[in-house]
Amino acid sequence: MKHIARKRFGQHFLTDGGIIDAIVDAINPEAGQPMVEIGPGLAALTQPLVERLGHLTVIELDRDLAVRLREHPHLSVVESDVLKVDFSALAQAMLASQPASAPAARKIRVVGNLPYNISTPILFHLLAHVDRIEDQHFMLQKEVIDRMVAQPATSDYSRLSVMLQWRYDMANVLFVPPESFDPPPRVDSAVVRMVPLAQPPDVHVKTLETLVQVAFSQRRKILRNTLGKWLDEKGFAGTFDLQRRAEEVPVAEFVALAQAV
Repeated sequence: MKHIARKRFGQHFLTDGGIIDAIVDAINPEAGQPMVEIGPGLAALTQPLVERLGHLTVIELDRDLAVRLREHPHLSVVESDVLKVDFSALAQAMLASQPASAPAARKIRVVGNLPYNISTPILFHLLAHVDRIEDQHFMLQKEVIDRMVAQPATSDYSRLSVMLQWRYDMANVLFVPPESFDPPPRVDSAVVRMVPLAQPPDVHVKTLETLVQVAFSQRRKILRNTLGKWLDEKGFAGTFDLQRRAEEVPVAEFVALAQAV
């Protein structure tokens, strides 16, 4: 029976064979690597991935799709909302169950065609488990990826840019047009590669998160009117140029300020 895409799950199924091949090539899966796919759907990416890997763990919320996926002999299916999955525990379980013949691995790889309606919460959820992740390849709304990889002093530079760039090296690796899906989304899509930095700056994440949120809360105003008040409340006695807008401040300066606070 044909599966009808469910709007509440943000389902758009990838159908373009050429795009599928290009995504798999970008991921470059190798036999035995521990990998998790988020939202496998109708297995358009799942099948070519598992053919190269030998085994794949998938996370699927849709009960009907999970039933179908469990029939595949080389898949482990986690039927769950991805935002409720403890990726650190999942990584530990996956690595512990690796066959002796598999290449030694200390971390997992994560891929997926993320539901566009909750893509940002998923990215922040994974950020909390980044120490257990080798790399991430995600298909997302192109404008979200533009914000993820944006540089300072551009209109796309945002809270999302800062909160991901302090921890990942990221690149937009592939454009995906709407006609590659069924049903076609109303937006352009793209694939992003996210590689956790080997030696990220040592910073209190909650402090950085709050600081950046305050800074971008009114991005058209200079920071003296937003971040300045917050710094005063914290008793910050250092120096920081508050005569700028948030979008003008490089990631490294936000991190250094969080460290100082």
